[in-house]
Amino acid sequence: MALGRLRNFLSGHRADASSPPPHFLAIRSSKLFIILTLCAAVFSDMFLYGVIVPVVPFSLTERAGVPESDAQHWVSVLLAVYGAALLVSAPISGWFADRTSSRRLPLLFGLVALMGATVLLCLARSVALMVVGRLLQGCAAGIVWTVGMALMVDTVGKADIGQLLGYVGISMSVGIIIAPLVGGVVYQKSGYYAVYYVCFGLLALDIAMRLALVEKKIAAQWDDVVGVKVEADVGETNPVEGAREEDSPAVEVKEDDLDVPGATSSTSASTCTPQVPLTTTIPPEATSTPPPRPRMAMLTLLSSRRLLAALWGCLIQGSVLTAFDSVLPLFVSRIFGWSPIGAGLIFIPILVPSFASPLFGAISDKYGPRWLAVSGFMLAVPCLVLLRLVDHNTTRQVVLLCALLAILGTAMAIVMPPLMAEITYIVEAKEVRSPGIFGAKGAYAQAYGLFVMAFAGGCLIGPIWAGFVYENSGWGTMGWSLAILSSGGALPVLIWTGGLVTRDNAKTGAERAVGKREVKGVDGDVDVEAGGVVVGQEAK
Repeated sequence: MALGRLRNFLSGHRADASSPPPHFLAIRSSKLFIILTLCAAVFSDMFLYGVIVPVVPFSLTERAGVPESDAQHWVSVLLAVYGAALLVSAPISGWFADRTSSRRLPLLFGLVALMGATVLLCLARSVALMVVGRLLQGCAAGIVWTVGMALMVDTVGKADIGQLLGYVGISMSVGIIIAPLVGGVVYQKSGYYAVYYVCFGLLALDIAMRLALVEKKIAAQWDDVVGVKVEADVGETNPVEGAREEDSPAVEVKEDDLDVPGATSSTSASTCTPQVPLTTTIPPEATSTPPPRPRMAMLTLLSSRRLLAALWGCLIQGSVLTAFDSVLPLFVSRIFGWSPIGAGLIFIPILVPSFASPLFGAISDKYGPRWLAVSGFMLAVPCLVLLRLVDHNTTRQVVLLCALLAILGTAMAIVMPPLMAEITYIVEAKEVRSPGIFGAKGAYAQAYGLFVMAFAGGCLIGPIWAGFVYENSGWGTMGWSLAILSSGGALPVLIWTGGLVTRDNAKTGAERAVGKREVKGVDGDVDVEAGGVVVGQEAK
């Protein structure tokens, strides 16, 4: 029996009919445990990314022998190298994850890479080794984010995905913001190696949770033994079938509104009545047309203007969020004379608003992602401009800086959940219109690979942008330059997120919630898909 359990563990599948189920299978494959594991994985990745932010300026000078005048340059380089590795590894990880039978194996690969990167960074005494460590860390992050988001969709389905992704957003924000605080305090009190002892302890917990995780579709192999059932909307369910349980009517959807949240929620044609009469007669034999030949998922996804708008928003959000990692510790050190502890504590105002991410995700699920994301970008603009008012050392200046950072943190927390949920909506809608377009295993991992790629681009641009402008033109110029960047993120999101923004595309919150539509395609054409879902042309 022990040998059977070992074979099951190594392969991720039931080795043979006599193989016993894993211990505590019901708990290890539960939705709660899987979500907690994914949140822990994201938190660990972001924590290990940010914990060295307040430590790097000192380790560069004390361990690598870098002149203090060059410290800002190398801090920006190390942060940007992480983003570059994430940028390259994310789409590759997504492609691989969509072609494996289990999401668990890529997650374990990412864990091994993360462990190696942490050891390398701990022992590094040269800039070259630090760069290699950050490269490896970025590759691990690409795996964790891409596969983790796809596993989230596999586990919870598409309903309320925005709210659930909000919890992932909390993990990301808490990890990336609290890490500099912990790093600064531990470094100040206990020294360099103590910072990495904390990292290794966190990795040990992460290892235990990832090894314990059992995917629902894997747990279903023991249904005949323990009765662990995969939920109806989990895994590789046909998108049309998965949408039937919401019991909403068949609807017409216009071209650029196809993949609005709720657009795929419908019942079969035999149990519901269209809200508007069909204007096109579809021959009976059309319903038996074979599914389209799967195309290259990346190209199909990138042909959607909605997806490109969402990715652009993710890039801008990542740029603004990570820009302060490279400049804020040095700024408070120069202006307020703060120690590494203070440099870590200043990130708390940005952290606190992230706990409202599930609320923002729930709002996105109900009302759609467009206006929520746009409001977040626009809220950030005045905060970034007003940062120029902080220029000397007084208590009022400290309070002003903390207040501006808190509002900025709220703005970034508003933006992330709707844009992440938008990725899911787009993939689901394309599958509904053309079942099988992404093949049997879908394209959620590749779609989130593109999301991670965009966010990584922000991690690459933000630190370099902020560091360069701060060193050459000052704190105030850096602030308004980021404000321009944030406003530039709002425009494409306003136009394309949730469908092309037109007068006919406006819907009430209730209509968004249940998927009711009374709209027509741009050219008036109507297509009927399997299951009775009435849709317009593919969103571009």
